[in-house]
Amino acid sequence: MDEIKVSPDYNWFRSTVPLKRIIVDDDDSKVWSLYDAGPKSIRCPIIFLPPVSGTAEVFFQQVLALTGWGYRVISLQYPVYWNLMEFCDGFRKLLDHLQLDKVHLFGASLGGFLAQKFAECTHKSPRVHSLILCNSFSDTSIFNQTWTANSFWLMPAFLLKKIVLGNFAKGPVDPKMADAIDFMVDRLESLNQSELASRLTLNCQNSYVEPHKIKDVAVTIIDVFDQSALSLEAKEEMYKLYPNARRAHLKTGGNFPYLCRSAEVNLYIQIHLRQFHGTRYAAISPAMVSAEELQVHDSHLSSNQNSEDEAIF
Repeated sequence: MDEIKVSPDYNWFRSTVPLKRIIVDDDDSKVWSLYDAGPKSIRCPIIFLPPVSGTAEVFFQQVLALTGWGYRVISLQYPVYWNLMEFCDGFRKLLDHLQLDKVHLFGASLGGFLAQKFAECTHKSPRVHSLILCNSFSDTSIFNQTWTANSFWLMPAFLLKKIVLGNFAKGPVDPKMADAIDFMVDRLESLNQSELASRLTLNCQNSYVEPHKIKDVAVTIIDVFDQSALSLEAKEEMYKLYPNARRAHLKTGGNFPYLCRSAEVNLYIQIHLRQFHGTRYAAISPAMVSAEELQVHDSHLSSNQNSEDEAIF
């Protein structure tokens, strides 16, 4: 139990990257928590958005690896927002506060849905340059919970946690996946009733992505072939919605591949971001590009030689 919490990498992350708290709304109870690491001269960083059960810490392995290669990385945790327009308005204000004109977004599950909706909401004055969608979805109706979405705010925290835990993997999993699940359960326990209720409301209230509004945004879809909370139909819908998206597949990884298959996920993020090198939307320090590209090349060769776990098209 708690293998990740006591790991050297996690403790190094917690001791070296400060957690910032920022208020951008008139309601000062709405606090954004975030880790902002890497060169501050980068004006188009990659921002990570967590799933329902996650906090800003769940992407610590991406923060450590990507900043080591010269990227600016922001991993955040959103305040309590009860509808999508409220979230999009708050996120836009946060980007304004951080003086970020455009960003790359990595979203896991609910985080991916929110990333798509934010890109859609700001399409007339674009704030999203690209999207990486990990185990994500485009239509909340897949969860068959739209009829209960307006009652989550009434439910006690233990019941909300039980709903979320019902989507976690059951049965035997490999040790790294088991550690990832334990860590996410711990993160889930740290969320209070209103945080959980609001996230489940956003996750389940009737809404879908309008792809024609974000057709010019570069997209990579990362998903897994083993058991996850997403149905095959939901994955196929994402492929249809983004026919030109790059697809990165992991043979295994469950709901949290960024924790238990971090090396592969980090490689896919690098491959996605590499297309912006040399432009004003690069998320990496120009001085680090050559070393980083060499590292990606070596990682790609190594992964192709040593396993058939992943493929990217």
